[in-house]
Amino acid sequence: MEYLVALADERQFTRAAELTGVSQSGLSAAIRNLEVELGTKLFTRTTRRVEPTEAGLALLPFARSMLSSATEARDAVVQVSRELAGTLRVGSEQCLGVVDVATLLERFHRRYPRVEIAFQQAGSHELLAGVRDGELDAAFVATADHVGVLPRTVLGQQPMVFLCPADHPFASRAAVDRADLGGESFIDFHPSWAVRQMNDDAFAARGVRRRVRFTVNDVHTLLDLVDRGLGVALVPRHVAAKPQAARLVALPVAADGSADWIVSLVTTPDRADSPAPHLTELLTEAPSC
Repeated sequence: MEYLVALADERQFTRAAELTGVSQSGLSAAIRNLEVELGTKLFTRTTRRVEPTEAGLALLPFARSMLSSATEARDAVVQVSRELAGTLRVGSEQCLGVVDVATLLERFHRRYPRVEIAFQQAGSHELLAGVRDGELDAAFVATADHVGVLPRTVLGQQPMVFLCPADHPFASRAAVDRADLGGESFIDFHPSWAVRQMNDDAFAARGVRRRVRFTVNDVHTLLDLVDRGLGVALVPRHVAAKPQAARLVALPVAADGSADWIVSLVTTPDRADSPAPHLTELLTEAPSC
């Protein structure tokens, strides 16, 4: 049912497999087995998109209900069988895509109501410093740098894409190369955001000097500025799929050895009474949060 819901929501096997933490072939096989068991097609497949059939749409609300009931049942058992108190100090970078932080914290609160949650939103490098210094118990970050020996659970990764208005000279290309982008005006995030350092490092490695004209601390502001023709951007793929980016063109970036954008949950190893391991436990139970 989890695979069915993910595929119906994402309409592509690659993204659904990423969200559910299974291989694309494994997800495809599971859907085929379900179709065989029910005796009907649940999805129509093309080279670009997957669409639920009428039977798939009919099954979908029951699948969501089953998943919700299973989650509530698990949480109810844990709540009465485990006594956990204290404070969970947790932070997250904005709009991570591969994890729904708000939903995860809601589940944590429902399961452990005696734990007070103290949440903050900041850039990944600032959050990592907070975990290292003992100011945070856990942080959802989008970088592999500066993690060191901190416990880390990788939640997913995505390639970077080039984002520009539809009338941009590069909009008709199949892909872009960073070597061709030196003359562009860029809109990018504050240096405390992991994606900014990724972009800076990737251009420096190619010997390309770029101009960042606008520095922002909000994904929607970045998309609005690009939409108004004030610059271009390099963002993780899920950002380009937001409704606010509907009028923009997203192009793949030619492979040049640059790392993908990686999202992880990093926790402190020092506090024996920290609730952070229980947050990690929720992720392993529900990898598609």
